[in-house]
Amino acid sequence: MTAIIDYGVGNLFSLSRSLEYLGLDSVITSDKKVIRGADRVILPGVGAFEDAAKKLREYGLFDEVKDIAKSGRPLLGICLGMQLLFDKSYEFGEHEGLGLIPGEVCPLRGDIPDDLKVPHIGWNSLRFLKDSPLFKYSKEGDYVYYVHSFYAKNCLESTVAVSEYGVQVTGAVQKDNVYGTQFHPEKSGEAGLRMLRAFSEL
Repeated sequence: MTAIIDYGVGNLFSLSRSLEYLGLDSVITSDKKVIRGADRVILPGVGAFEDAAKKLREYGLFDEVKDIAKSGRPLLGICLGMQLLFDKSYEFGEHEGLGLIPGEVCPLRGDIPDDLKVPHIGWNSLRFLKDSPLFKYSKEGDYVYYVHSFYAKNCLESTVAVSEYGVQVTGAVQKDNVYGTQFHPEKSGEAGLRMLRAFSEL
């Protein structure tokens, strides 16, 4: 069973529907007992980094997510959920992340050409840098859907896939049992469904 963490931010229901479409058991929950009993956990997220980190703490789940990583169970962060996995974010200030993957989250604006829009919204192809079980059913060039204004930097050691948007955008990361995608698998059609199926088999 996959637990989708509900902490007040996230694209919960479309993610749940995607897993249901695949015939996979999942539950949307903020209950620590349920989360601890899950085979794997997804940390979704949309919105601002500072607010999301604050809500994780308010729900008593900030340290819980760290414990999931320590337990060895598969953990997947999606979009802002992925960004929270890093050491810190420079989104409107400097804010502490979960520290599960070395690196930091920085603005796209200033790094990409001025003629490219922020937020980065749309479909981009993936280029794989390393093998990852998350892409067991994926292929080079698969298109996935992004919606973001900030991106992970200084994390090449953990980066398994990238997309081009004026710069090399960190598309997916992995460190041991901790995974993250900047794009939304639940909004990425068949390519995203294949990734969610692969995650469900970890």
